Amino acid sequence: MPKDEQEFVVTPWEVRGEIDYEKLIRDFGTSLITDELLERIKKYTGELHPLLKRKIFFSHRDLGWILDRYEEGEKFFLYTGRGPSGHTHLGHLVPWIFTKYLQDKFDVELYFQMTDDEKFLHDPKLNLDDTAAYAYENALDVIACGFDPKKTFIFIDTEYAKTLYKIATQFAKHVTFSTVKAAFGFDVSTNIGLIFFPSIQAAPCFFPSVLKGKNIPCLIPAAIDQSVYWRVARDVAPKLNFYKPAEIHSKFFPSLMKGGKMSASEPESAIFTVDSPELAERKIMNAFTGGQATIKEQMEKGGNPDICPIYHYYKILFEWDEKKLAEIYESCKGGCLICGDDKQKLAERVGSFLIEHQKKRDRAKDVIEDFILRD
Repeated sequence: MPKDEQEFVVTPWEVRGEIDYEKLIRDFGTSLITDELLERIKKYTGELHPLLKRKIFFSHRDLGWILDRYEEGEKFFLYTGRGPSGHTHLGHLVPWIFTKYLQDKFDVELYFQMTDDEKFLHDPKLNLDDTAAYAYENALDVIACGFDPKKTFIFIDTEYAKTLYKIATQFAKHVTFSTVKAAFGFDVSTNIGLIFFPSIQAAPCFFPSVLKGKNIPCLIPAAIDQSVYWRVARDVAPKLNFYKPAEIHSKFFPSLMKGGKMSASEPESAIFTVDSPELAERKIMNAFTGGQATIKEQMEKGGNPDICPIYHYYKILFEWDEKKLAEIYESCKGGCLICGDDKQKLAERVGSFLIEHQKKRDRAKDVIEDFILRD
């Protein structure tokens, strides 16, 4: 796991610095999503999601195997989740929006884990009441993404313990402290809850197989920082006579500040789903860009959209028309797009998105129990 502070840090609890995704693939032992795999997905979906076409989802484990199983008539299920330590930001929505695309196109179930226990164990400032409250708040954002209530099952670890613990215990018996120490960097000061927790996060990989009494393939869409959990799960799965979970990984939503990713612990780096359009506009107008110091320099030298979070907001969520995105890129690079104007246009789009999402989020309060899975 890369932990060179001069370059970047990526762990399940922290992402910092300029991310080298090629190095992450090598260090995590994953594979790049190839054009051949994209064509295989397109065969069943009819169209590729922009997050695939633009390589935002870029890495995988056993994605080809999942498609093999599907081609042979064996449906998979989806599993992803959220660590509820605060409000949801736009970066959290990216894997969920993509997961909905997979659910719709492949007509499959989704099991969504709220790891309130992990966040309580990891963050000394949080108590279980805090993390449980955030779990229900975050669940509203999940539901607002439009998942099928008949095929979507949200569960909160501390409330679904009866089912969760039995599977986790069987898993834990095959994992040594040496394994989790090497994988997660645990040491003698790590509390024993965190040491056991990888078993809790692995358990949903096998939920439907246990609940339905037959082996069912699992595909996990998630940001790549969570990949270490599934690497441990894949090692143990055959010992329990389960399929190894497959994975498809996204890159990180960039921070509005210079470098790094959007972070819930740095409010100015992120747009939250509960932010007002006015607050979102202020954050965007104050954001770092790849532009020059003055308008004159911008027009003479051009900007650098590759390092600009404003451009990446368009690329990831707010401009899915390929031609229009290319125009934004070239206009920035050519110097005819002024950063202030670009920010203002983005702020309008983000504001409209927030207004609509918040309406859906409010309606979700009436149907949340249709999604919650209980023992």
